[in-house]
Amino acid sequence: MAGDNLPDDGASGAAPQDPKSVTPQTPPAPPGDGAAAQDGHGHGVKGAGFAALLIGAVGVVFGDIGTSPLYALREALAHSRSGGTAELAVLGTVSLVFWALIIVVTIKYVTFLMRVDNKGEGGTLSLMALAQRAIGKRSTLVFFLGVCGAAMFYADGALTPAVSVLSAVEGLGDAPGVGQTLSPFILPIAVGILISLFLVQSRGTASMARAFGPLTLVWFLTLAALGVYHIFDDPSILRALSPHYGALFLIDNGFLGFVLLGSVFLAVTGAEALYTDMGHFGKAPIRAGWLFIILPCLMLNYLGQGALVLSEPGARLNPFWEMIPEMLYWPVLILATLATIIASQAVITGAFSLTQQAVQLGLLPRTKILQTSEVQAGQIYVPAVNMALLVGVLFLIAMFPTSSQLAGAYGVAVTGAMLVDSLIAWFIVRRLWKWSLPVSVLAILPFLIIDLAFFGSNLLKIPQGAWAPLAMGAGLVTIMWTWTRGTELLTAKTRKDSLPLTDLIQMLKARPPHRTPGTAVFLTSDAEVAPVALMHNLKHNKVLHEKNVILSVKTQDRPRVPESERVRMEPISEDFSRLIVSYGFMETPNVPRALGLCRKKGLKFDIMSTSFFLGRRSIVPSARHGMPLWQDRLYIFLMRNAANPTDFFHIPPGRVVEMGTQVQV
Repeated sequence: MAGDNLPDDGASGAAPQDPKSVTPQTPPAPPGDGAAAQDGHGHGVKGAGFAALLIGAVGVVFGDIGTSPLYALREALAHSRSGGTAELAVLGTVSLVFWALIIVVTIKYVTFLMRVDNKGEGGTLSLMALAQRAIGKRSTLVFFLGVCGAAMFYADGALTPAVSVLSAVEGLGDAPGVGQTLSPFILPIAVGILISLFLVQSRGTASMARAFGPLTLVWFLTLAALGVYHIFDDPSILRALSPHYGALFLIDNGFLGFVLLGSVFLAVTGAEALYTDMGHFGKAPIRAGWLFIILPCLMLNYLGQGALVLSEPGARLNPFWEMIPEMLYWPVLILATLATIIASQAVITGAFSLTQQAVQLGLLPRTKILQTSEVQAGQIYVPAVNMALLVGVLFLIAMFPTSSQLAGAYGVAVTGAMLVDSLIAWFIVRRLWKWSLPVSVLAILPFLIIDLAFFGSNLLKIPQGAWAPLAMGAGLVTIMWTWTRGTELLTAKTRKDSLPLTDLIQMLKARPPHRTPGTAVFLTSDAEVAPVALMHNLKHNKVLHEKNVILSVKTQDRPRVPESERVRMEPISEDFSRLIVSYGFMETPNVPRALGLCRKKGLKFDIMSTSFFLGRRSIVPSARHGMPLWQDRLYIFLMRNAANPTDFFHIPPGRVVEMGTQVQV
């Protein structure tokens, strides 16, 4: 999918771009593994060491899944028929966790989905854009799936910090000697940590990020060491590596076994980060990190927890904290808290990145996006999203004040996002890779069955809290759908009421207006029709500049556009030229910088002697046109709260002239 990012009223997001204007690149086979290391832009890095990228990936990519041992096995055992006291319950639960990690993470994401990349980038919106390009036109189904996946990611962005930090701080309740004394302070401490985490986002995370990798690596090695230490409590736990114990456990629990899958899934939450963060580190470091560090450490810890419960059934109530030796309790507690903060930071940063993509693709209104690093383009801060996530986190903790209650709400958002990834991948293997129908079915159907099983089991938790992420997701889907639909209607109405640019030029030749020196740049989403600001300038000021540039900013269906393809100039007449500036959906538009590139193409701009004309529309709701009245009002609210186009496109404020008009939708 590609979208215009600059309607005449300055609102962000717009109608879809004609797919014919984008040259699809259709390889006959799936792309290679791309073992070359990549930087934050998704480009190959020659100087960066593989080890450095590997450690960085450990810190950012695996933080979420690395906190799952704090609560995953505990929740699964608690929901079994025996409450975790039976041997089969322990063996079966550990077996299900192990095979979930193998099938969902290793096979689906690491082996398969990481091959489905959009110019090196992953994630739901990247996948959606790639699928739209593969189809060759805008597919409503693919678009809706992408919107749902993005909404579920935002819900996950609120749930992950809440459940991760709270589960770590709850370790205070089991602290040797002072657990009962500190228990009343668990919730206030967790809330304080979370508020502090969100407050520091505006300062950027570059300095903290350098410590993420080493700290997270120490955390995983600690998990492995604790696991190895306790495996010898009952070495028979190694039987759990056989899948038949998991199958026997599910059969023994009947329908309850299906419900249990929702708790088992907690062990793989964070797997989607492997795919989403692929462009930041490259496939090879992520794959190596998972196969040689993360997976072994996680499994050793789960095996150790299982062995502990087999030897001491009472430990089933909180197996992770029970496995820590008393003399190491406080260091591990501090390390666990740091690990959950790092996991939360990764999700928050991911939400910022997703917002940038959504704005560029026209799914959300233009919003204020700040660069927090002059060196790394990926270091951004989105104030509105940061505040919304903080409010969401505090709401969730108020509604579900323990990690066990939050766990009931957690899985449905992640399973929903994973299900969307599998569904969109179908269009890639069929339309882009040109796989035959039987091969495509064999490739996708097993993942769909597993995803549906996990998603269905988590839906059964709606009374226990799964309603919360579903409600959040539904609200976000409504916002994105309203914004895209409203923008499409507004663009269509504007085009219907507008005069073709070529017709206007012919009229001006017949009746030349008064000319004024200088260059005027008219920003518009549709470069084929006369911009509203140009029409108003002629109507009210009765003047025309010596040089007039019709500027349109387009968002392509790829992550980034090379500088050599950034601008495209088309002379229309002696007085008019059309300028198309293209950006990828992971880039931030900068109009003055793009105009600087025009010097190489013969069009010279002095930014301080150029006037930028923007058309500002005032929208009036109508019950007789387009969307329902409530949706019209929501669209108007979103438009009024969109970021100022002058700031968003980095145009010098003193050079901007805005002209308004009223439009009914």
